[in-house]
Amino acid sequence: MSEERPVVSVVVPLFNEERVVPELCRRLHAALGGVAGTYEVIVVDDGSADGTWARAVEEHERDPRIKVVGLSRTFGHQVALSAGLDRVRGEMTVMMDGDLEDPPELIPAMVEKAREGWDVVYAVKRSRRDGLLRRAAFRAFHGLLRRVADIDVREGAGNFSLMSERVVRVMCTMPERARYLSGLRAWVGYRQTALEFDRDERYDRRPRMSLARLVELAMDAVFGFSRLPLRFALYTGTLVSLASLVVGLWVLYERLFTDNAITGWASTIVSINFIGGTILLTLGVIGEYVGRIYDEVKSRPLYVLRSEVGFDADEKA
Repeated sequence: MSEERPVVSVVVPLFNEERVVPELCRRLHAALGGVAGTYEVIVVDDGSADGTWARAVEEHERDPRIKVVGLSRTFGHQVALSAGLDRVRGEMTVMMDGDLEDPPELIPAMVEKAREGWDVVYAVKRSRRDGLLRRAAFRAFHGLLRRVADIDVREGAGNFSLMSERVVRVMCTMPERARYLSGLRAWVGYRQTALEFDRDERYDRRPRMSLARLVELAMDAVFGFSRLPLRFALYTGTLVSLASLVVGLWVLYERLFTDNAITGWASTIVSINFIGGTILLTLGVIGEYVGRIYDEVKSRPLYVLRSEVGFDADEKA
């Protein structure tokens, strides 16, 4: 027999966050204790190499409202969040990072907004404590995404959000491998509103996502929600073809109707390099989309479980 259905479910992915787990759970209990009704916290260990799993299980033994999902290896932050979303039972679901940059104390305000009738309440960062380079990269990414994507993701909006049951249900039906959950959340639609906050510093001040991984996530967002790169390749190819035609006609005119000699290897080499570079760029863009199609048609599972703690048979069914 399953336990009482929670009002709020919280999904937290963790990767090598052993030192954060106790403080994370303490602050979650304090924040959720003020929310009417029951709650659950689903911690997803994304193949950590430290003691994250053991610490999370200890927290479950202290309070069974903490439930733990372990993945067989590191599948990535977005997939770990998806594994948690597959297991939530709450009327509302909160997605948040586990490094405490997303303050759990904001959850009651999100719940209050949801009770006003909003299906999605997403947190927007008024400020963040990253370095200058990372702040500039985030700003450039959001600016690019707003211009090229078929969705509207507000600058400063990340994973930290509360979603209604029907939004979560739709998101769990989306099978794509290259996942950008903020974009999927925006694509679903329904009534959405923002809640601004000042992002805290990481609990142990150690960033978990490298700049390369952030670039990969940005590519997932752009290629997953826009066909503009393909159109750019088409437009570039068209412009280069027209320019080549104009130059060819000009050279033919000079050769047939004037005494001007068209000489020089430099212009020829520059033209060849330019056209060759354009061809490689176009092939690269097409290859990126083809690679993503290849990943999708293989139809492998999104993730593989190692173990679960705190879920009864009814919940797993």
